[in-house]
This record gives sequence, C-alpha cells and structure tokens, in this order.
Amino acid sequence: MSVFKYEQDADGIVTVTMDMTGPVNAMNEEYRLAMDETLARLEAEQGLAGVVLASAKKVFFAGGDLNDLLAAKPGDEAAFMAAGERVKSGLRRLEKLPVPVVAAINGAALGGGFEIALACNYRVAYNDRSVQLGLPEVSLGLLPGGGGVVRMVNLLGLEKALPYLLEGTRLEPGAALEAGMVHELVESQDALVPAAKAWIKAQQGNADAAVQPWDRKGFRLPGGNASSPQVAQLITVAPAMLRKKTRGLMPAPEVILDCAVEAARLDFDTALKIESRGLTWLAMTPVAKNMISTFFFAMNRINRGGSRPQGVPPRSVTKVGILGAGMMGQGIAYVSAMAGIQVVLKDISVEAAEKGKAYSEGLLAKRVQRGKMSEEKMQQVLDLILATASNDDLAGCDLIVEAVFENMALKHKITRELEGQLAAGGVWGSNTSSLPITELANASSTPANFIGIHFFSPVDKMPLVEIICGEKTSDETLAKAYDYARQIRKTPIVVNDSLGFFTSRTFGTYLDEGVRMVKEGLHPVLVENMGKAVGMPVGPLAVYDEVSLELTIKAQATWEEMGVLDKFSDGSVTRGVINTLVNEHGRGGRHHGGGFYEYAADGGKSIWPGLLDLYYQPDISAPEQDLRDRLLFRQVIESLRCLESGVLRTVDDGNIGSVMGIGAPPWTGGFIQFVNTYGVDRFVARCEELASRYGERFEPPAIARQKLAAGELFE
Repeated sequence: MSVFKYEQDADGIVTVTMDMTGPVNAMNEEYRLAMDETLARLEAEQGLAGVVLASAKKVFFAGGDLNDLLAAKPGDEAAFMAAGERVKSGLRRLEKLPVPVVAAINGAALGGGFEIALACNYRVAYNDRSVQLGLPEVSLGLLPGGGGVVRMVNLLGLEKALPYLLEGTRLEPGAALEAGMVHELVESQDALVPAAKAWIKAQQGNADAAVQPWDRKGFRLPGGNASSPQVAQLITVAPAMLRKKTRGLMPAPEVILDCAVEAARLDFDTALKIESRGLTWLAMTPVAKNMISTFFFAMNRINRGGSRPQGVPPRSVTKVGILGAGMMGQGIAYVSAMAGIQVVLKDISVEAAEKGKAYSEGLLAKRVQRGKMSEEKMQQVLDLILATASNDDLAGCDLIVEAVFENMALKHKITRELEGQLAAGGVWGSNTSSLPITELANASSTPANFIGIHFFSPVDKMPLVEIICGEKTSDETLAKAYDYARQIRKTPIVVNDSLGFFTSRTFGTYLDEGVRMVKEGLHPVLVENMGKAVGMPVGPLAVYDEVSLELTIKAQATWEEMGVLDKFSDGSVTRGVINTLVNEHGRGGRHHGGGFYEYAADGGKSIWPGLLDLYYQPDISAPEQDLRDRLLFRQVIESLRCLESGVLRTVDDGNIGSVMGIGAPPWTGGFIQFVNTYGVDRFVARCEELASRYGERFEPPAIARQKLAAGELFE
C-alpha cells in the first residue's frame, strides 16, 4: 500500500494525501517511489478533472532528507545528481498533467515542500502563524535543488526572487500571498481541500489553468530576462554586492546567484539541469556538511532538550524578578514579558527601574509602527513589567535573575539580601559572563537552587543563553533554567563551572591573539581585516573597544584578587597593551571617548593614530594564512580544551554556543565541527606548525591527539 493515499471523487478530482513513514513527509527514496507510482496512476486515469495534493502530517512537507545529504561524499556525484534529477522529473510530470493541480498547504512547506507546491498550478494555504513557506536551503550551505531556484525566478522574476533565495526568508501565509507565492488563504485546515476542489471546478473550460505560466506559448519572464537592460545591470553588480556580504566564505549564495541568472537566460529544462549540478557540487563541500550538522541536527537536538536533565517534569516561570535595570536587565525584562511572564524589574531607585522599563516600551513601539503588534497588545506586555525599588515586590518569584555589575562582593551582598523573596523551590540565577558560579553560590543558603544564566547583548536580538551549573546545582534547578530559556524563545546551552565558562573564555582568545599581533608590530587594520577574512563579525580590536578596556582592567583585578588571573593562558601581553592604553593614554574604549579606535561625531571610526606610534613596525610581516589561522585556531583550541576538561558537556553545546554566542563563522559549523571537516590529522599538524612559530598556546589539545589515534570525529 502506498504512503500516498489516492482518492477520486464523483467529480473526477483526485486527492493525493501524503502520509509517509515517520513524523514528517520527506524527500527520500520512499517519496520517490510513492511519487512515481502516483504519477503513473494519474497519467493513466480516465475522466480525471483535477488533482489536490494534501498532507496527513502536521507539516505539509519537510523537504529533502538531510541524512542523505550529509552522507553524500566526493565520488558520489553521479548517483547524487541522478537521484535529484529523478525528483525533478517527477515534479515536471506533475506540472505537465493535463488537468489543474492544487497544493493544499496545511502546515510548514519549506525547502523541498515548497518546491512541490511550486510545481502545482495553484496554491491554497491555511492562514495560521504555524504555516511557514519558503526556501531556506542557503542557511544549510545548499540551494533549492528540486526546481526551487528556477521556478521562483520564472514565477517572480530574477530581481524579486533573489532575496528569497539568497536570504532563505521564511514567510507567513499573508506575506506569501502578498508576494505572489501562494494564491489563496483559508481560515481553517478543514477548508483547504474544499477550497482546492472549488478552484478546480471553477476552471472547467479554461485550458490555461492546467499549464504553468512558464510552459505557455509566448511566456515572458516577469521583469525581463537576462538581456533586458534593468536585469542585465542587476547581473553586473550583484556578484560584487554578494561577495562583500559573504567575504567569499559561503559558496551557497554564489552558486544560487549563478543558477538564478542562468534561469533568467536559458530555457526552463536546461536551467533545471544547471540547478542540479549546483546542488550536487554544494552537497559535497565541507561548508554544507558543517552547516547541516550544526544548524539542523545539533540545533534540533538542543531545542528538543538534549542538554536538559531527563526525568524532571517541565515547569514554566510565572513570575520573574530581575535585579538591575541596566542594559542586560532591561533586555531580560523585555524578552520575559514578551513570553507572557510577570516581571518585577528592580533597581536602586524607581526612576532607574522606570528607565529600564522604557527600553521595552521603545522596542514595542517599533513593533506597532511596523504593523507587527497592536497598541492593545503592546499595553498588555508593558503591564506585565513592574518597575520598582522595593524588595517586597519580589516576593513569590519562582525565578530571580541578578544582572548587576561583575563584582563578586556586590553579587554576594544582593544574594544574601534578596534570596528570601523567592517562592518555595525558586531558582536564583546570576547573569554573569565570567565569575565562577560555585563561588557566587557561596552566599546562597540553598546552593542547589543557584545557577548561572548568561545572556548576551543585546538580549532582545541574541538568540543564545549559556546556562552554567555550579558544583552543587541540582538537576531540578538546571531543568527549570533550561525551560525558562525555551519559554523566552532562546536556545540554551549547558556548561559546567569555570572562569569565563565556555563563551567568554573562548572568545577571549580571539581578542588576545589580535592584541598580540598588534604588539608584534603588525598594522592594526591588517589585524582587523584578518579577523573579518576568517568570517568573524568584526575584528578583535573593535570588539575590545565595545566591551570596554576599562571594564577589562576591572575584571582582571577581580580575577587577581580571586587568584585565578592567567589560569588558562598567559594574558600578560594583552594586559600590558591595555594598561598602556588606559593608564597612560586614557583610551578606555568606545564609551570612554575611544580606545583602539577614535570615533567621529558622524558615527565613523578609524584606528587611533597613537596606536601606530606605540606598536606599528612597517618592516614586520607574516603570511596572511598564518594570521587567519591564528585568529581561528586559538578559539578552536580553547573550545577543545573546554570539552576536554568537562566545561563543555557536549559537542553540540560547543558548536551551537560558538556560533550563536561567540559569532563563530557559520561556514565552520562551530569551532568543534570545524575540526571534523578540516581533518583531525591536518588540524593536529597545523597546530604543531603554528606552535613552532608562535608559541605553545597553539599546541594541539590532548583530546585532538586522542581522536586522531582512535580514528574518530568529534560527535
């Protein structure tokens, strides 16, 4: 019996309901067999009036089988492309049936799912936020290889199609309707198939209803083909604009652009073949392997609770207290209120707390202006935030998040004063980026209920939360913190206690290596450019200015008092440079008038000339590949050391944390996944080479040598 249910009604309309083995419909061998069988039956059907393609799953169709894509390797190109061409042949047969074909989209149709819908003559979608439509393959280092590139260009024209293809935009039904990607919306799932059949019946006598626009005689590409002046100009400038954005590190967008341009230049079927070649090439690249491994498989494991203790019942936070209404506290208040949680935002004065609440009001007002929220909803969210200076207002909180300055004594004082306001079994979370949780918990009467909850700035935009377990943190407390992170729509990683934990400790090596290069005499602009050439969002010196050199000095003074200064590596070189800039030249960072950079009133910035006078030596040079690898490998090595020492609990936490919290280049798939496709043997050898030239900080960690000896990858 086929996994595609085939039902013909009295009007001659066949409804094909996809119900494949497993939780979703996916483009695997089972699909290919079922589609071939169904198409043969439809092509032989007598009295066929139309076809409705529906789904028995919550998701209309999930797309390609990423296990197959991950398994593809160099040498498999011919078989891989043949399988893709078979899928395309089926969709081409579907759209060439002599009757109208309608997609009844009941759930998400992303990637291959939307490509199936594009092969239908008409698309009806359930008008609900749970329904997402689009072609997000670029986010996995791939391209839409089931005809998505070619059909989108033919449907919308090159200029309008490119943003959806290059950015992988996911649209809700209303936006898809406005963009011309679906034709009709219905307000209930039960109305989908009747609406599809009604449209088919209304097309009786209209031969064009069964013919795709691009298969009609005299079809002209919307906006013009590749030879039209406006499109020709776009084709000329687009590659340079794209290269500026990707820095040449992400092959998928460039291949997508190439295939899209060919779709605007060549006949439909030839363009389909070029698209298949593009996908085949991309699927073999290390970049695609890295991105699929991390952004799909690892992300799904984490968001489904992979790092959450098992056997602890889920629990939602209903009332959260936030101590400190500064930059971090106000952001935590906003995301908590947006999740429907009652928020007590406390500071030393009502005025300071109200200022923190005003941050949420500003963000909400922007949503209203953009039409993403009603004024009534905005007020409901604001009403959830109580700005206060009273300790008593914290009574009954099931979670309190302390978000004050990074000072051990201050955090201890606040914990002792306010911990008693927690409800029975409540959790105390410290938003700290570096101070050890076990030591912070020494001030707590119930250290089992104490945990680190490290947010990233700006909280409303950054998707990650780093949860840190102290020595006495209980599984119940960890589970509650994990559930809270998911409740406020953040991705949580879980790490064990350590100075700097995982993200701050690892990111610190990037900053340190950049400053070391400056101290060696290299030009600061070269150092910054090498960071960006690797794929980091900004150069290390620019980051230091934003973090604040003054705060760095204060943090290091705290670490020295604790006896943990230089615990993991020698920071004396960077410390010397920063002390020189701050203490001798008053260069405390961007918010202190300037640091490595000086800042113009119009928002521009340039390297502070005094930095060149202090350190730049024109006769000093180094191979650019060494500079790039130094900035990347320092972070990879530190990530492996965190895994080796148990700071990182899982490889998934390391990869997701490095990309979403540190800004690891997406092409790497995260700092640990990078080693897998670079090759453990090559990685160890390159570390040894860098160590011989630049110092022992590049020595390969023991865990890398162990994996090499065992012939294993980091999984």
